[in-house]
Amino acid sequence: MAKYINATEKTGKEFYLNFIEKGKIVMLNLIKFKDKADYTNLESINLQMNISGEQAYKLYTDNTAEALNKIGSRILFYGKSTGFLIGPESEKWDAILLVEHQSLQKFMEFSQSETYLNNVKHRTAGLEDSRLLPSTEI
Repeated sequence: MAKYINATEKTGKEFYLNFIEKGKIVMLNLIKFKDKADYTNLESINLQMNISGEQAYKLYTDNTAEALNKIGSRILFYGKSTGFLIGPESEKWDAILLVEHQSLQKFMEFSQSETYLNNVKHRTAGLEDSRLLPSTEI
């Protein structure tokens, strides 16, 4: 099964075109942690941290929470998961995260902020796999 950690150029462009001027966006994050965070091959990293993937991801969320709040975005829910009630039995996720952004522009502002760029290494090091599904109100 393919692993997904970051958006591709194609999916990023589609996201932009589909959500520009649509108002609030809620991002559904499905998260699978690595047993041990892996900081190898990450640019400008000089870390020899012996922590779990979940701990690395917590560093990412803790260190970026203030930047999220500053632009009017917020974490709606962050919780543990085990498996689907309806869905593939073979697909398991460790956590679910719902983040609300006031607009695509605010999401872009966050994802290009110095705080995000300085801390995304922890997200990358901690994730085994993920899904990110943006949505707007109907």
